[in-house]
Amino acid sequence: MEKKITDIKAVFQAAGTDRLPELILEYEKDERSGVKALVQAAGKKLEALEKEKARTECMKHFEYEYGHAGVLCGIDEAGRGPLAGPVVAGAVILPKDCDILYLNDSKQLSEKRREELYGIIMEKAVAVGVGYASPKRIDEINILQATYEAMREAIGQLSVHPDILLNDAVTIPGINIRQVPIIKGDAKSISIAAASIIAKVTRDRLMAEYDGIFPEYGFAANKGYGAAAHIEALKKFGPSPIHRRSFIGHFV
Repeated sequence: MEKKITDIKAVFQAAGTDRLPELILEYEKDERSGVKALVQAAGKKLEALEKEKARTECMKHFEYEYGHAGVLCGIDEAGRGPLAGPVVAGAVILPKDCDILYLNDSKQLSEKRREELYGIIMEKAVAVGVGYASPKRIDEINILQATYEAMREAIGQLSVHPDILLNDAVTIPGINIRQVPIIKGDAKSISIAAASIIAKVTRDRLMAEYDGIFPEYGFAANKGYGAAAHIEALKKFGPSPIHRRSFIGHFV
């Protein structure tokens, strides 16, 4: 008896990508338009997966180039530009056989994808370190020096000592580890991309917590950046304890 299209659809929906080739072969000769659509959609899904695998492989260029040097660690930060909140740095050591897909500059990913990848990175990484520099510290030593400080802290939090650092654009002073600064590295290296995601998700979660303490500024939505509603709240209520005084002179 011929299977109902609804039943076949349920099989396709429940199947993992590893089973899709088998299902395509099984149903590709079915002439019903509904089944043809399912087979076509499965084919496109596999094609997109292969493209993603190829893209990710290209992002391992620096990992392959410097892998002989020992343990590689990606470094990146989140939050250099906001008016409020800390700057957060991430340091991530991925396994040499890393198979995580969709790693990219955190700003290019949806919040849902970042959250998913955060969990995968935390599960699969050899080591993860996170560092912070508070708004007060940013005001004291400037954002660049505070960023370096947060990066040094992130490196210090690692449970495995790295032999070489792949950094997003910067060279961190005060570090006796070989460094490779890569312009737009979070879009060119899986290690830096992973660090970017860890830093971004960590900071976004923290700003969401601050939103519960200082709800008038909308930190959960704007993450401390200078959105119009945030600036209006800043003018109306004045700065909160987590605002960077050196950043808000134009508004208060």
